[in-house]
Amino acid sequence: MKSSETSLNQESIQEFSKEGKSESLENEQQDHKLERATMLHVDLRILPLLAAVYSFALIDRINLGAAHTAGMGVDLQLNVGARFNIATTLYFPTYMIFQLPGNILLHKIGIRNWITFAVIAWGAVAFGMGFVHSWQQLTVTRVFLGAFEACYFPAMVLLISTWQVPRIFVFFFRYKRHEVQKRLAAFYLISITASGLSPILAWALSLLDGKRNIAGWRWIFIVEGAATLLLGILCWFWIVDFPHQNKFLAPEQTAFILKRIDEDRGDAVPDELTAAKLRKYLCDWKLWAYGIMFVCTTLPAYAQAYFISIILKGMGWDSTRSLLLSAPPYGPPILTCMLFSWLSDKYKHRSSFIYVQGLMCLVGLVLTAFGGKHSVRYFGTFLTNAGNVGTIPGILAWSSNNVVSHSKRTVQSAMTVMLGGIGGILATATFRAQDAPRYLPGLAVSIGSQVLLLIIATIVLVYNWRMNKLSREGKLAGPIEGQPGFFYTL
Repeated sequence: MKSSETSLNQESIQEFSKEGKSESLENEQQDHKLERATMLHVDLRILPLLAAVYSFALIDRINLGAAHTAGMGVDLQLNVGARFNIATTLYFPTYMIFQLPGNILLHKIGIRNWITFAVIAWGAVAFGMGFVHSWQQLTVTRVFLGAFEACYFPAMVLLISTWQVPRIFVFFFRYKRHEVQKRLAAFYLISITASGLSPILAWALSLLDGKRNIAGWRWIFIVEGAATLLLGILCWFWIVDFPHQNKFLAPEQTAFILKRIDEDRGDAVPDELTAAKLRKYLCDWKLWAYGIMFVCTTLPAYAQAYFISIILKGMGWDSTRSLLLSAPPYGPPILTCMLFSWLSDKYKHRSSFIYVQGLMCLVGLVLTAFGGKHSVRYFGTFLTNAGNVGTIPGILAWSSNNVVSHSKRTVQSAMTVMLGGIGGILATATFRAQDAPRYLPGLAVSIGSQVLLLIIATIVLVYNWRMNKLSREGKLAGPIEGQPGFFYTL
């Protein structure tokens, strides 16, 4: 009798266990479906408009070179001395100065309000550039353009990697650490594609030369500035503000996202950025290291954006061909950047892919600088972009992965992008008019930047690896970044 009862109990236990496993499997499948639906919904709401706006931020920033090729250089006498370099360079001081203050203010003003103001303001300035009549007036507009654009990119990086709200409502969303680079890359590549097409758009707009007695190069600024103004209006209606104000996520989706964040990093609750914290973060050498690496990536990017059509014209092509041939080098990065970003997220690793792309950029710059034939030098611009474009989201993802707490990420994202402005200053200052048509000094500085990038990346990698090793062995005084279970991404 007892043997029969025992057998029945064992069968009941086994049956109950099977039911439990089946229910657990069903719950996991439901969670997976909810995760996919939620992340797709968030991606579609956040990424497309942000990328479109950043596309025109880049276009409004770099269309100076195309306008110069289309006739502005002659009309405004920008070929005299260093006038073109001055007008180009003075965009960057205000662009750098307003990065961190902008990221701090957006929490008080609201991301939607802040972005809408910034986009409409720089759109108005870009539109007004079509009506300047001297290089001095052009320079003033560039100063204001830098000030208003400064607030956008770090806010967008922050919004993609974090979603912060006032402390009164504790809702906070962030992609998991190793999902970030694919999204940053997709966001950035949409922008790069648009900026790559910018010379073709500029050429098309320059064909309006004489319409309404307006020069072709002026139409470039007028039409592209008007497009930015339209996007600014769309931002008011579409940009998501803090999560407690969102109307596009269901309550269970918001709850699920909060759970993901705590599982990933454990800092779902936002913390206030105080003066003491700011001083502490600014003393963290790693934030400066990531910022300097970003300088090394932005230098070749700005050099290509501002000077590729001018360099091509120096190879002997006319204005039309110089503008049209400026676009193809932006094609290969669409493939290489997404490939490396996907691999980086898949293997949860950053540095090796930054090395590979840094070396590609280095080889491309060497070919552009010292290649004997024009065809070889032109091929160098393809290789430069294919390597350089992917390191930008790579470094942004690497730096964002290795900080904990929202307040530190606010400082980190602003600092990284702010220091990136130095790359723009170096690019516009070292590609001097007197060095045309080969621009060897500027290209030499760009080559040096890639060498420096590889050196600093190695230092950061070794440090992160050692800290992870010591933490696993229990030889550190406390957890890394003050977060138990947290390890640096290598």
